[in-house]
Amino acid sequence: MWDWLSLEWFTLAKLRAFSWTHPYYLYGILAIPVAFWLRNVFHAGAVQRLGITFVDKDAPRSWSVALRYLFPLTGFLALSCLLIALARPQLINTLTERDAEVIDIMLALDISDSMLEKDLPPNRLASAKSVAKSFIGGRLQDRVGLVVFAGEAFTLCPLTNDYELIYGFLEEVDHRMITVAGTAVGSALAVCINRLRESLAKSKVVILLSDGENTAGNLDPTTAAQLAKAFGIRVYTIAVGKPFISRAVRDSVGTKLVHSVADEAMLKTISSTTNGHFYRATDNTTLAQVFRQIDRLERVNVKNRRYQEVKDYYRIYLNWAITFFLGLLLLKATFVANVLED
Repeated sequence: MWDWLSLEWFTLAKLRAFSWTHPYYLYGILAIPVAFWLRNVFHAGAVQRLGITFVDKDAPRSWSVALRYLFPLTGFLALSCLLIALARPQLINTLTERDAEVIDIMLALDISDSMLEKDLPPNRLASAKSVAKSFIGGRLQDRVGLVVFAGEAFTLCPLTNDYELIYGFLEEVDHRMITVAGTAVGSALAVCINRLRESLAKSKVVILLSDGENTAGNLDPTTAAQLAKAFGIRVYTIAVGKPFISRAVRDSVGTKLVHSVADEAMLKTISSTTNGHFYRATDNTTLAQVFRQIDRLERVNVKNRRYQEVKDYYRIYLNWAITFFLGLLLLKATFVANVLED
């Protein structure tokens, strides 16, 4: 109740913090000294004063004479506070709310041994993880999940909008997580469908990254694609790396040449069945562009709603103005002001 008595209301920092509804009243403060000066100029000769002197003219000026300056000073402060109140100082707090329809996205990442190929430096898996992080960081409130697969598939991270949690899981992704050899594309897609089938999101999406053909798992990728379409899930397939890679593999028998071929026809069938898109990423730049294109395709309209919380503080300065005007009347009734002045 008595917070207005604080002198903090007259500090420069406080006054700068305000938004002013009628700022032109503040210019009137500059006119107050001019008005006092004009008053003295035009009325100095007409003012009647008591001719009684209680103090010797040759003596030093007493404190009672100095106190006479309180009268015009108090009048200045009273008028200034009144003008500040008329300018209507306010503190405005702007709140912005974003409304966006959430998209649920499952990221299926191939972690088979062939993902260690270095045609995408430092290797395919590390490059895919890095670009996936950038893609996730650009989402707005969307839920993202992570599935890894090789000869079998499992969920590493369920759908969540805690992106820091997903970053942590992506950091931990390693080709040694699954010891079963092969590439179970159909199984990976089935795990993603199982996570998305009961989702109420406007759009349900699977982004599947693989560099090989389906060589493991119990579910055919085409059948999995038809299931995805039935549940309204759109699948974007990305073939990572060069279409054909030969590498030497050493086992107990000896060294043999292994060929890694990405089954583009199978990946294209999955994407076309689910109204998605197929992409081929042969280098890091292309892979990043693919994710940016998917990001543009899977964007929803975001509505920004802005609220302004306005708090008025004119009463503070109106209280001060009344206080100073009361002080002015008190000074007028004492020896501090000349009783014969207007």
